[in-house]
Amino acid sequence: MRSMTETRPDSPSAANQLWGGRFARGPAAIMERINASIGFDQRLAAQDIAGSKAHAAMLADCGIISRDDAGKIQEGLDRIAEEIARGDFEFKTELEDIHMNVEARLAELIGEPAGRLHTARSRNDQVATDFRLWVRDAIDRLDAGLAGLQEALIQQAEAHADTVMPGYTHLQTAQPVTFGHHLLAYVEMFGRDRGRFRDARARLNECPLGSAALAGTSFPIDREATASALGFDRPTANSLDAVSDRDFALEYLSAASIAAVHLSRFAEEIVLWCTDPFGFVRLSDAFTTGSSIMPQKKNPDAAELVRAKAGRVIGALNGLLVTMKGLPLAYSKDMQEDKEPVFETDDTLALTIAAATGMVRDLSPRRERMRAATERGFITATDLADWLVRVLGLPFRQAHHVTGRIVRLAEEKDCRLDQLDLEAMRGVEPRITAAIFDVLGVDASVASRTSLGGTAPDNVRRAAAAARERFL
Repeated sequence: MRSMTETRPDSPSAANQLWGGRFARGPAAIMERINASIGFDQRLAAQDIAGSKAHAAMLADCGIISRDDAGKIQEGLDRIAEEIARGDFEFKTELEDIHMNVEARLAELIGEPAGRLHTARSRNDQVATDFRLWVRDAIDRLDAGLAGLQEALIQQAEAHADTVMPGYTHLQTAQPVTFGHHLLAYVEMFGRDRGRFRDARARLNECPLGSAALAGTSFPIDREATASALGFDRPTANSLDAVSDRDFALEYLSAASIAAVHLSRFAEEIVLWCTDPFGFVRLSDAFTTGSSIMPQKKNPDAAELVRAKAGRVIGALNGLLVTMKGLPLAYSKDMQEDKEPVFETDDTLALTIAAATGMVRDLSPRRERMRAATERGFITATDLADWLVRVLGLPFRQAHHVTGRIVRLAEEKDCRLDQLDLEAMRGVEPRITAAIFDVLGVDASVASRTSLGGTAPDNVRRAAAAARERFL
């Protein structure tokens, strides 16, 4: 067995393929292992081939390579793309990364013209371009997933615009709301997530290709042409920044982390709503699991896992921030560590969005349990205070005090506010009339919240329709 520190034998393929004549021997086996990135950056294959095709076409248009060589390069790259799509392409660890794997295979297919492809570029600007293209595609995929989640939430909100439930602050009963109103809150949150991803996409959409290693190139290239061919808005303005920048990856991870937090908060509510004390919703067998010992259990494991996976996404952001924080310009090998957290985040977030969407479509609200919960906690106390202000003209702070005394009476009598005797309330505030009972019912409370963004059922229906227009 080869020692982990044993060097590879001298050979042109081991020593010279990547770095030229400067190195006489190949790397130690352990160096090869730590240095190689092909195990994960093969995900960049499509983007790498697209960038190389754009670069070759530009080189030919600028007279830097011949049209004949450019044509052979294009044909060879197309064949490589087909091999990768079929699963026939052999990714080789000794070739380090996706760039050299593609270039080496291109040389096998077309010979000498393959060596002209790397004219006027470096792996530094090549990987920066590939990675931006990949993140841009990832953002587009996530945007579609989040839109699907919003659509599922809007559909449930429309169906339950008048389903009454308790609203909470501090997880204590606060005021009655509708289930539809509650779900639309998450529509807004995921809408902001989509906006953050769009903002990140707009900023990353500059093309580093042509920045070369760090200083640009002396060849008369056309960076505008490659930027346009790859769908970028413009070339990057500074070659040092172009190869050093990973802000786009950090912004992607930041937006992903906030989205993961929103998903986690929603998942936590599903977990609570599925518990026996709440019992507000049911999930089918499709999104629950059982217990190995307790046959009565039906656990909301999909929601719990969505909640947990936020930690992985946030961890990826923290990891890349720490990696980047002390790096001088321009490129350092540390930056090879940028891709795995981004790839893992894409996998994790896509999965959690799909799981959340599935749960939203699957869940069955239990209207009777939600309504029953509104009968606890003196949930219309604020309506009583508002009535004292509106009808009797009390300052709100005084009305708040009066209402608190009435709530204490109801608590002592173990009844709801609308079950209190009128005379008992008059003992606290003599001017209270029987009209107070018009506002103490849960349905009346909900219906009265007609201010913009409020929970009144008609508001919810209008808000759901408006959300369809804004987001879908």
